Amino acid sequence: MWIFGIKGPSGFSASSTAEEVTQGIDGSGLTAIVTGASSGIGTETTRVLALHGVQVIMAVRHVDSGIKVKETIIKEIPDAKIDVMELDLGSLASVRKFASEYNSLALPLNFLINNAGVMAPPFMLSQDNIELQFATNHLGHFLLTNLLLDKMKKTAHESKREGRIVNVSSEGHRYAYREGICFDKINDNSSYNSILAYGQSKLANILHANELARRLKEEGVEITANSLHPGAIATNLLRHHGFIEGVVNWVGKYFLKNIPQGAATTCYVALHPQVKGITGEYFADSNIAKPSSLAKDAELAKKLWDFSLNLTGEK
Repeated sequence: MWIFGIKGPSGFSASSTAEEVTQGIDGSGLTAIVTGASSGIGTETTRVLALHGVQVIMAVRHVDSGIKVKETIIKEIPDAKIDVMELDLGSLASVRKFASEYNSLALPLNFLINNAGVMAPPFMLSQDNIELQFATNHLGHFLLTNLLLDKMKKTAHESKREGRIVNVSSEGHRYAYREGICFDKINDNSSYNSILAYGQSKLANILHANELARRLKEEGVEITANSLHPGAIATNLLRHHGFIEGVVNWVGKYFLKNIPQGAATTCYVALHPQVKGITGEYFADSNIAKPSSLAKDAELAKKLWDFSLNLTGEK
């Protein structure tokens, strides 16, 4: 990762903001879905994409919160094109409902930004009885991506413009369980560690993007799939750890990224011409970075893909 102020090969650094990395880019005529768009870097990603003329669909768990965010952005950017749709990534039924509704709309889909996530909660199961972090951070996004892929392929073919799938992962992927993905113990409360389970879900984000990139490339489809680390940011992801959240908010201003800086890599990977044709890569600070060895394990990625298909009932 690039130290604050020191620019990487892209010309950007850890201190670059989302507006800075997208300066001068025209996104008119493009459409994006951003999950988890009602708070944190999801909100800033939505705002900056809208600022550049992209039509943004905010996929959010609480529609009322999403509408408030939309209204705030439109006050700043009156011609912003923003819609709000309900999506609970912890419910496969909700994912299917969202995808079905979106696919029925006469809207294209150029970008899918899988941003939403939960971080290190106590052991909980999703509505489908799957460990909540794995279910929300990975599995919901995996199913959503698969269900929207035909729409993205159609858009890329008809528009002759590259589609981009962006998975927001984390450097936390380095701190997963020893084997990476505990296929046989996904729902095991007795061996659950909230931090390692978070790392597992973030590792899954990278493996998902890599295997998807391989498949799309093999198919000859003009859609890229990449993953990224947004940076260490003080957001409400830490709400399950009150004391830690307090300490982070107190000292964070001295060494953590702010939200405009945290959304930079997402916006860079989604919009910047420098990223055209690049697929299956991991980004940090708006530059290509090196993930862990487990994150580059092609066999692990294939195994996760098949495991995820089985869990979602798509196989």
